[in-house]
Amino acid sequence: MPYEKVRPETLKSMLRRLEKSIYVPLSDLHVTVWVTPEPVLYAERYSGQKLELRAGDRWGKLWDCGWFHFTGKVPREAAGAKVVLLIDVNGELCIVDHEGIPKQGLTNINSEFDTSLGLPGKRVVHICESSTGEETIDLWADAGCNDLFGQFRSGTLKEAVIAICREQVRQLYYDAEVLVETAEQLPSGSARKEKIYRALSDVSLLLTELTDQRVAEARRILGKELAMRGGDPVLTISAIGHAHIDLAWLWPIRETIRKGARSFATALRMMERYPDYVFGASQPQLYDWMKEYYPKLYSEIKERIKEGRWEPQGAMWVESDTNVPGGESLVRQVLYGKRYFQQEFGHDISTLWMPDVFGYSASLPQILKKSGVTYMMTQKLSWNMYNRHPHHTFFWEGIDGSRVLAHMPPEDTYNSPAAPRSIMKAEKEYLDKNISDRCLMLFGIGDGGGGPGEEHLERLSREKNLLGLAPVVQEPSERFFEKLAEDGERYQSWRGELYLEKHQGTLTSQARNKRFNRKMEKALRELEYASVLAWMANGYPYPSEELERIWKEVLLYQFHDILPGSSIKRVYDESLERYATMLEQVERMIATSYTSVAGSMCLAGQKENSVLIFNSLPWERVEWLKLDEEWLRLRVPPMGFVSGDSNIVSIVNKDATVSEMKVSLRERAAENDLLKVTFGADGGIKSIWDKESEREIVVPGEQANALRIYHDEGDAWDFPSTYRQSGGTPLTMEGLEPIVNGPVAGFLIRYKFGQSSLTQKVVLTAGSRRIDFVTEVDWKESGKMLRTSFPVNVRSDHVNCEIQFGYIQRPTHRNTMWDYAKDEICAHHWIDLSEPDYGVALLNDCKYGHRAENNVLDINLLRSPSYPDPEADRAKHSFIYSLYPHQGDHVQAEVYKRGYELNVPLRTVEASNRSDIGTAPKPAGMDSFLKLDHPNVMVETVKKAEDGEEIIIRLYETAGTRIQTNLHTGFQMSDAWLADLLERRIEQLDIKGQTLNLTFAPFEIVTLRLTALGGVR
Repeated sequence: MPYEKVRPETLKSMLRRLEKSIYVPLSDLHVTVWVTPEPVLYAERYSGQKLELRAGDRWGKLWDCGWFHFTGKVPREAAGAKVVLLIDVNGELCIVDHEGIPKQGLTNINSEFDTSLGLPGKRVVHICESSTGEETIDLWADAGCNDLFGQFRSGTLKEAVIAICREQVRQLYYDAEVLVETAEQLPSGSARKEKIYRALSDVSLLLTELTDQRVAEARRILGKELAMRGGDPVLTISAIGHAHIDLAWLWPIRETIRKGARSFATALRMMERYPDYVFGASQPQLYDWMKEYYPKLYSEIKERIKEGRWEPQGAMWVESDTNVPGGESLVRQVLYGKRYFQQEFGHDISTLWMPDVFGYSASLPQILKKSGVTYMMTQKLSWNMYNRHPHHTFFWEGIDGSRVLAHMPPEDTYNSPAAPRSIMKAEKEYLDKNISDRCLMLFGIGDGGGGPGEEHLERLSREKNLLGLAPVVQEPSERFFEKLAEDGERYQSWRGELYLEKHQGTLTSQARNKRFNRKMEKALRELEYASVLAWMANGYPYPSEELERIWKEVLLYQFHDILPGSSIKRVYDESLERYATMLEQVERMIATSYTSVAGSMCLAGQKENSVLIFNSLPWERVEWLKLDEEWLRLRVPPMGFVSGDSNIVSIVNKDATVSEMKVSLRERAAENDLLKVTFGADGGIKSIWDKESEREIVVPGEQANALRIYHDEGDAWDFPSTYRQSGGTPLTMEGLEPIVNGPVAGFLIRYKFGQSSLTQKVVLTAGSRRIDFVTEVDWKESGKMLRTSFPVNVRSDHVNCEIQFGYIQRPTHRNTMWDYAKDEICAHHWIDLSEPDYGVALLNDCKYGHRAENNVLDINLLRSPSYPDPEADRAKHSFIYSLYPHQGDHVQAEVYKRGYELNVPLRTVEASNRSDIGTAPKPAGMDSFLKLDHPNVMVETVKKAEDGEEIIIRLYETAGTRIQTNLHTGFQMSDAWLADLLERRIEQLDIKGQTLNLTFAPFEIVTLRLTALGGVR
C-alpha cells in the first residue's frame, strides 16, 4: 500500500487529542479559602474572610491573598493508577507542607506570557505513582489573586479535582510532540524528515482509539525514531533551567518574595523527578528573602547548590539597571552580590548575569574585571530596533580597555521552550557558529517567575542526542563559559557601550525615583567619608551594619524595572516613601559624624559656636555661603574643612553695593563678572555673552533654554522617535521677576501649560561661569514630555557624556543607522560640546536622558506615560540643570569637577561650645584628609573596609590619559595596598611619609587599602 504523507493539521489534531487524554478527572476537591488584602503567615491562615468555593466561584480581586485548603478522598476506582490533582485558582499558588514550608508552585494557565514560547501554566500536583484507592487529600496553599504578570484574571476558581494520570499517554504525547516539531524544522526532502513523518503517519492511524495496547505500540514505533543518534556535533547547546524573576514590575516587591518561593519550590520538586535537571537563579537579594521568609526552603536550596545541580548566577546584588546607577553603586552591586554567594554557598561567581537590562554602560567591563568577573550573559540586544548586533559571542571592551567574554543565547530569549524549534533556531541564528562550537540555552518561564515545567524537561530528555538536532547537554552556565573561553583567541571584540536601541524613555520615566537615587548615592558617599573622619578622629563607631542595610535597599531599587521607571504605581508609592525615610536617616548620620569631627578637630582661635564647613571633594573649592545674614566667599581645602570665620576670600553683607556683589540686572539681562545673559519676552534666553572670551554662546536667532512640551503617547519604556517633528509647544510665560541676593542675581520666571505650572530661578553667581536653572514643576500632564534645549555656537562631530568612572563620546551627526539609533543618550552629571579651545557643558543634579545633534544640547526633564503606572510623575518636582560655558575643551576646563560641585554641596555644622574649643591646636595635616597633585583624579569613595580596620579609598582617572600623581594623606600610614573592587589585597605600596605615588591608565579605577598608624585615632 503506497505511503500517503500525513498532513500537519492531522498531526496537530493528534497531539491535542493526546494532551486532553492524559488526565481523567475523578472527583472534585472540597475548597475553602481565607482571603486577606495582604499576605499573612501560615500560622495566621484562618485570619481572613472565609469562603467555600466551587469551580466558577469568585474568591478575590487584584492583589488579594488567600490561604486555600483543599480536601478530599481518592476514589476506589483509582486503585493502582497514578493519581494527581489538577488545580487552577486563576492566580498564583504555592502548595505548602504541614509546617507551611513551600513545596510546589502552581500558576494559572490564562496569562499574558508569549504563547509562541509555550504555555506558562502549572496545574498538576503529584499525589502517588500507584494509588491504593484510600488516600486522603489535605493540602494548604498560599495564593495571590494575580497572574504571572500581575494582571487580574477574574479571581475565580477554575478547577480543583482529583484525577488519574495516564502516564503512558503522557509519555507518548511528548514523544510525538518532539518528533512532530523536529520534522517541521528539518529541510524538505531530507530522509530523516520523511522517516519521522512515516512513523507519525503510522501512529496517527493506530491511535483512532487510545487503548493501553495501542498507546504502547505507538510508543514502540516512535521510540525507534527517538533512538536515532547524531554523529560528531558541529554545535553543542548547553541548557540550564531558568526562572527570570523581576524583583518588581507589574507586581509589588512583596509579591516577588512569594514568586521566589513558588518558583524555587517548583525547581526543587522537578529535580526530584528529573535527575539530569540543572537549574540556576541569580540575584542574592532573592536568595536573602528566601533565607529570611522561608528558611527551610532555603536550606533545601543550599543542599542542591552543594550537590552542583543548582547554580547561583550573576555577580550583582540584583539584576541592576546599568545606565542610571552611579559608579560606586555598580561596584557595590558586585561587592555585595559576590560576597553573599561566597559567604552563603562558597561560590566565587565569575559571570555577570544580565538577561533583561536596558543597555550596558561602557564602564562595566573594568568593574567586572577588577571584581574577578570574566564573563557576561545577556540577550537584550536582540531587541534592537535598527541594527543587529553583529555577534552572539564576543569580547566586550570598556572605556579603559578591560575586556570580558560576553555571550548572548542565539535563541534571543531567556524563556526558551527547549523544543526542537529552539535548537534549530539557535543553530540557524548563531552569528558566531563559524568559530564557536557551543552556545547557551536558558529554558523555562521567566519575568514573572515560574521556571521550567515538566514539558521542558520531558523534551530535553528526548533531545540529548537526537538525529537531526544539535545535541543538548544540561550543565551549569559557568561550565559552559569555561568551555567557550577555550577558543577565546578567535572571537571578535566590541568596544564601548552596548547601547540598546529601545527603551530610551527609561532614562527619564519616574523622575522622582531617579532624583532620590542620585541624592542617596551622594549622601551615602558623604556619610562614609564623614564616618571615616569621625572614626579616625575620636574612635566614633563606624556604622558598618547600618550602611550595608541602607546600601542594599538602594541597590534593590536600582533593579532594572524599578529605577528605570517601568513598574506599577504601587512600586513607586512604596519606594518613594522608603527613599525619603532613608535619606532623612542618612542626613542625620552625616550631621552626627561631622559634629563629632568638629568636636575633635578644632581650629586654633576659632570662636565658640562657630560654623565649620566641610568639603568632601578632592580639590579646593572657593564658593559663596550665606551664614548669619552674610554671604561669605570661602576657600575650603580638598577633603578638609574651615570655620566660617577663617579662609574668607570676600564678604557681601546686606548693605553691600552692586559693584561689591559683582552681579547686576538690567531690564531682561543678568550679568556677573564673567557672563551676561539676555532674556526674550517669552522667558527664553536670546544671548549669553562670554566677557572673558568675547564670544556669543547662543546661535544667533535661536533661543537657549527652549522649554518645550511634546506629545508622548508612549509607555514607560519608549516614546515615539518622531516626537520632534511637530516642533513642540512652548510654555506660556506668566511672570518675570528680578532676583538679587548677595552675590546671586537673575530672574524668577513663571510658566504655565495646561493644568501644569513651572517656576525657574535662572541665576548667575559672582565669580562663577555656571548659569543655574533652579526648577520647580507641578506636573499634571498625560501623554506629554518636557524638554529643554540649548543651541550653542560650538561645532563638533561628537558630544562628551559623563558615565560611571569616566566619559564616552557619541556622534552629533546621523550619518548611519547606528548614529541615528543613538538619538536619546544617557549621561550622568554632564554632557559637553567642545571645540579644541572652547566648549559648553550642560550639567544636572538628577537627570539622565539627553540628546545632542549638530550644535544643540538637549535634556529630557519629565515624561508622563500612562502604562504601567497611570499616574506616573503627575506630581511636584524639583531639579537643577546648569549651563557652563568654558575656555578649552572639557578636560582642560575640568568640567567633571563642576558636575560634582553641583551634586555634592559643601556641608556646614555648628562646632561644639566645649571649653577647649578655640584653644586646642588643630591636628597637623588635617586641612586635607586626602589631597592629590593631579587635577584629573577623582576620589569617589572613602570608607572602612568590609572585613577589617583598614580604610578603603577608591579613585579614578577622569580624562582618559595616563598619569602619575602623589596622594597625600592627613594621617600616618603603617601599611598600604592596591586592592581589587572586592577589597582584596593585590600589591603592597611604598609609603613615603604621608604620601603614596600612584600611576593611572586612562579611566582606570584604583582602590587602596590603607592602615592608619597607631589605629584609628
